[in-house]
Amino acid sequence: MKKPALWIAVFVAAFVAMVVYSTMSGAKYRVEVCLEYNGRSACRTASAATSESALRTAQDNACAFIAAGMTDSIECGKTQPSKVTWLEGK
Repeated sequence: MKKPALWIAVFVAAFVAMVVYSTMSGAKYRVEVCLEYNGRSACRTASAATSESALRTAQDNACAFIAAGMTDSIECGKTQPSKVTWLEGK
């Protein structure tokens, strides 16, 4: 194998290893949030590095399915979840 091809192969392998490591190590908290808003309900799961981020992301994802428009999305985001279940890591 020629030197440039060897360096490219090493670079690609290192890049793939970095992407896999960052993807696998970033999420320490995993949560399922269920919401009821305007007669609709949805449950969504999210993972994040912090518990607050995981909870917020799961709630935002659930609201995306049951709210219509920006105003509804904002109001839905202020709604207390009907159920929060902390799941084991990743």
